[in-house]
Amino acid sequence: MTQIHPLVGTGVWIHKEGKVLLAKRAGEKRAGAGEWCPPGGHLEMNETLEECVIRETMEEAGVEIENIRLITITEDPNPEAGTHYLTFFYVAEWASGEPRPLEGEPEDWGWFDWHNLPKPLFRPVLEFLEKGINPLEWKA
Repeated sequence: MTQIHPLVGTGVWIHKEGKVLLAKRAGEKRAGAGEWCPPGGHLEMNETLEECVIRETMEEAGVEIENIRLITITEDPNPEAGTHYLTFFYVAEWASGEPRPLEGEPEDWGWFDWHNLPKPLFRPVLEFLEKGINPLEWKA
């Protein structure tokens, strides 16, 4: 996939009982397939970033969230894959629902302690670890 312009995406670190929700990315040819990341996805036309976070979390995991706050923005150019993303990362609290795999969406879900995350991790997630940003400790 070669993009002409960078795409905008969202990711959300969802808290529940001191853990974060992560998904194992599905697909063989998809960037980051088999790697773990928080829910998220592409921003749609005329959709706000917060609406995108809410929609993607419900579509991917069947989970409702509340108390949504922006943490940071990551820039992820990937010349090897022909992609370039600007991703707005949020933190939110779990409100209801239990994550479950859906066809065409992540193949597995789990709640993880920040200091015991599964491997391998999706590239943008590694930035949080490298920069020492723990979304469980985020106060806005």
